[in-house]
Amino acid sequence: MTTYTPTVSPQGDALIGRTLDGRYRVLSRIADGGMATVYLAVDERLEREVALKVMRPHLVHDETFVSRFRREARSAAALSHPNVVAVYDQGQDDGSVFLAMEYVPGLTLRDVLREEGTLSPRAALDVLEAVLLALAEAHGKGLIHRDVKPENVIINDNGTVKVADFGLARAVSSQTMTSSSGVLLGTVAYLSPEQVERGVADARSDVYAAGLMLFEMLTGTKAFTGETPIHVAYQHVHGGVPMPSDRVPGLPPALDELVAVATSRDPDERPTDAADFLTLVRRTRATLTPAVLDARPDGAAALAAASVPTSTAALPVRDRSAVAPVAAPGGSGGRGGSGASARTTAIALPREPLEGVVVAGGGRRGRNWWPAAFASMLLAAATAWFFFLGPGATATVPSVLDRPQDQAVTAVQAAHLDPTVSEAFSEDVPKGTVMGADPQVGATVRRGSEVVLTVSKGPERYAVPTLAGSSLAEAKRQLAATNLALGKVTEAFSEKVPEGQVVSSSPKAGASVKRDAAVALVVSKGRQPIKVPDFTGKSAQDAEKQLSDLGLTVDAAKQENSDTVKKGDVISQSPRDGTLFKGDTVTLVVSKGPVLVDVPNVVGKQVDEARRILEGAGFRVDVRSGLGGSTGPVLAQRPSSGKQPKGSTIVLLVI
Repeated sequence: MTTYTPTVSPQGDALIGRTLDGRYRVLSRIADGGMATVYLAVDERLEREVALKVMRPHLVHDETFVSRFRREARSAAALSHPNVVAVYDQGQDDGSVFLAMEYVPGLTLRDVLREEGTLSPRAALDVLEAVLLALAEAHGKGLIHRDVKPENVIINDNGTVKVADFGLARAVSSQTMTSSSGVLLGTVAYLSPEQVERGVADARSDVYAAGLMLFEMLTGTKAFTGETPIHVAYQHVHGGVPMPSDRVPGLPPALDELVAVATSRDPDERPTDAADFLTLVRRTRATLTPAVLDARPDGAAALAAASVPTSTAALPVRDRSAVAPVAAPGGSGGRGGSGASARTTAIALPREPLEGVVVAGGGRRGRNWWPAAFASMLLAAATAWFFFLGPGATATVPSVLDRPQDQAVTAVQAAHLDPTVSEAFSEDVPKGTVMGADPQVGATVRRGSEVVLTVSKGPERYAVPTLAGSSLAEAKRQLAATNLALGKVTEAFSEKVPEGQVVSSSPKAGASVKRDAAVALVVSKGRQPIKVPDFTGKSAQDAEKQLSDLGLTVDAAKQENSDTVKKGDVISQSPRDGTLFKGDTVTLVVSKGPVLVDVPNVVGKQVDEARRILEGAGFRVDVRSGLGGSTGPVLAQRPSSGKQPKGSTIVLLVI
């Protein structure tokens, strides 16, 4: 809530002019907020003005929120205190959930700070005391505000300070303090550390926010600012609130201490509730002299305070332990010594001399010549086995190219070789067919050697993944994982696919394409906005056709009489301009033409009486006389009877 000062109502607000719950007639829009819109309304039952807070449509459909809101609204209505904006009633009418509250014309504390910059310590403590009185009343009844901020503090025209939005803040925060993704919701500049870290709050959280408001009133600046809400929230948790005197030199230490106690990061070190904080505030005020209470920084000092940047706490840095190098085993790892290198040792075989062998030329061999012959035969046999059947035997790699895998494997095995199959893509060789051998066909190799057969997997193709509905970044990742490339990216409106998500791909999902093929994507720009033409004063029939052609739904059931808009034309439409989306409704009010009134017959009556009768019936009168007179009885009238549009002219003829 920003202000309760009525603003000019926007064109086309469907609630303006409506009477909710048969009681609250909506006059104008006052303010807009993230959760509700506030209207000025008249309670026709009690004949008083009220501020009507109507929930946003997206919250109305959250049954859990609505139920909680109703319970908390009842609790807030139990608060009766001069510094609390009273809650009168809550209800629901045709999908509009609303809260009827006291209407307080005036300015919010945010408006005052925006205009004044800084407040004197006296003024700041006056406002703070009123706020704490309101919070103490709530805390005493077990109700926590949870959204204390300058926007919710209203100073009315007679100077009374009132705190608004009791109950609503609690109902919202308990259900939506964090979203499903863990993002903290709320007014981050005034959230306590425990709300940021754990999403919980108690009376001490209200005290923390009140302390931040005091800081802002004394300095004209927020304690924490940042480029992002996360940056500000981080400072609440990890950075202490600065002393007000750091921003505005000359502020007394007692005020620094007051802010420090209220804004301690540890809730246990703060006052337990608003009543305790109020006692501390009053004690502090009693120690300050009138001159100190009424002092304000001059223009230069105020400007300097506003220009002081909020200190930013450094982000924590995780410890990075050094990783010690691991020594290699075996000392220096050289070849000698006790290193790990393998050694090869030559083993000398003993050689025994053969008995009886004569080595002199022409001499006789010994008696036992046959063992030598037998040994020679064995050696020959072993050599033959080694080279023809044993490890020394050779084989020729058979012709396996362009043969099916199973046939090629059989042929290699028949050649006493060991087949191993590897696969590779090929644009030319059919799938399952051998397209290469290593060693190559016809090569002579040792029997039992491994022959690697390269078998075709067919053309290298990849199925385009289903990308519709994914983000562009996710689509890129999926394409890369499928060995495909991102092609041209275009944007188009989509009524079904949210903005930023993929609508379609080309080739389509499931299509088989070559490696690194480019896949073009169409990314949604969201629903296509439709500019609403203004048909006011134009043919309702033409309006219905054109709006339907644009994809909009037309509600032209309401008809009214009009003295200025001819029958069948549009008196008004809602919305009258702006943009909508396909399927949205445009409501037309169609003219039935002017109201028809029975024409009184005034023939024979005096002109003055006739004029009075006709004008009383809603007609205009044109008196005409053949002799130039304008008195006397009426001789004739046109028209003389029947029904005529109200406001039309009746011609009277007199002598």
